[in-house]
Amino acid sequence: MTGSLTDSHPGPLPADPSSDDFMRLIEAFGLTGAWRWDFVTGRQVWSSGLYRLLGLPETEPASYERLLSLVHPADRDVLEDVAQIVQAGIFGSHTVRLIRPDGTARTVVSRGEVFFSADGRPVAVTGVLLDVTDRERLAEMHRLEQQRRVSLARQAQVFIYTEPTLPLTEYGPDFLALVGLRREEVRANWLSPIVPEEWPRWRDELPRLAALGRPCSIAPTLRLADGGTAPFRMTLVPLREGAADPVCWTAVITPLEAETAPRDALPRQVAQAIEGCHLRAARGLLDWTLNDLARASGLSLSTVRRLEEESEGPSSRSRPHVLAALREAGIVFTLVDGGVVAVARPE
Repeated sequence: MTGSLTDSHPGPLPADPSSDDFMRLIEAFGLTGAWRWDFVTGRQVWSSGLYRLLGLPETEPASYERLLSLVHPADRDVLEDVAQIVQAGIFGSHTVRLIRPDGTARTVVSRGEVFFSADGRPVAVTGVLLDVTDRERLAEMHRLEQQRRVSLARQAQVFIYTEPTLPLTEYGPDFLALVGLRREEVRANWLSPIVPEEWPRWRDELPRLAALGRPCSIAPTLRLADGGTAPFRMTLVPLREGAADPVCWTAVITPLEAETAPRDALPRQVAQAIEGCHLRAARGLLDWTLNDLARASGLSLSTVRRLEEESEGPSSRSRPHVLAALREAGIVFTLVDGGVVAVARPE
């Protein structure tokens, strides 16, 4: 049917489209298909859309067992088997992966309904499959992106946020933990993560830069949760559609010391990940005693022992001296996949 129906259009109304018409219209998108199984007659029927979704020719007989055979082996136990449907009348809603005969994989949502006779016996079931592959891929991409951002924040103190306007106020939990503030405090005063003596400068400068609508970079000194301070670089990039005003801003926040640290300095994220077991492993590679490490680092024996037992804590002022002594003796600390510290002594 073409055209539109209005009050000024004379004549009789067209006949109501049947459910088959609706099904053909919906299945034309190639994302859904329906099936029915009559337990009394044993007849099973698949819609054309289901054949397309499964990647099967319409000459192949409809069969629930065949449908199950296309489900990914790891997901097969999720769907009800024949006995559960026919005898118990159980059929739930599930999300499973399909492997088509050509090897392509699709993720589908399965929904269905079992029909019962007057005496309560299952007599038929109808089901529908909806292709949600793109939705699931987007969800997985989002999950990986969130995981990447968390790893950057915790291992390298690199924070990435996107907000509609500047200044930023909706920082994530990792950044808030770094500066020791609650989200409500930052919302009340966007300058609160910055040391107070720099407030007058950035109170005027950041709004001015935002008004220009161009990429920019600032280097404020942040207040840290442990009572210290540290310079950070905030790179601010406007995101826009065409030549319009920015629709949002993305900020990348990185430690400024990472840019100015000596080339042979131990990266901050590596130093923070080193634990007492790594110190003992390094000492073992050098065949050093606790006394040897104490002499090389200029620390007391008890201090070195506490560091190896981790009773000093990762923020101990003695740790850099021990790490420097070990590295001077040829020990190399690196981070490998998963944030695991590797300890080596290259020949």
